[in-house]
Amino acid sequence: MLQRRTLMALAAGIALAACTDTKPSFTAVDITGADYAKDFRLTDHNGKERSLQDFRGKVVVVFFGFAQCPDVCPTSMAELAQVKQSLGADGDKLQGLFVTVDPERDTPEVLKAYMENFDPSFLALRTSPEGLAALAKDFKVYYKKVEGKTPTSYTMDHSAGSYVYDPQGRLRLYVRYGSGAEALLADVRLLLKQAG
Repeated sequence: MLQRRTLMALAAGIALAACTDTKPSFTAVDITGADYAKDFRLTDHNGKERSLQDFRGKVVVVFFGFAQCPDVCPTSMAELAQVKQSLGADGDKLQGLFVTVDPERDTPEVLKAYMENFDPSFLALRTSPEGLAALAKDFKVYYKKVEGKTPTSYTMDHSAGSYVYDPQGRLRLYVRYGSGAEALLADVRLLLKQAG
């Protein structure tokens, strides 16, 4: 009788373990399976056309912003650079991509200099104003020009989160602004571990 109870308990434990959700526990918002923001065709600050396919094998973090942003953009990019540095030898498995929402002022030269402030491997991407409107719609990103005192002193309101893709190129996470480098680092490590 005792042996039968032990076997039944063991069988129940195995069945329970088989039903347990082994979904990874991310800090960021898990949007795995989302039916948007699947790819892009944009020109990087070196003049080369890019898509997500170019970064297979890496965790890709995509952030929308503009080079003259006083706070949100440089903070987000600095945190991403910190994450890359904290990854050590795995740092080359992280690709930072900055998509400008200000193609009027963010020339390739401006964007190249901007990326060099954070990490030389990070790429800035741009498109035409018309292309940006379509891209923003596909990525569910908000941006709006806010007029300044002079025609060139305007600023840009924009969404402040980042999209994270796994090494297979699948959209996995949405990182809210202000989450911090440590939270992003933990999520990137988890995605790299899953791919490993």
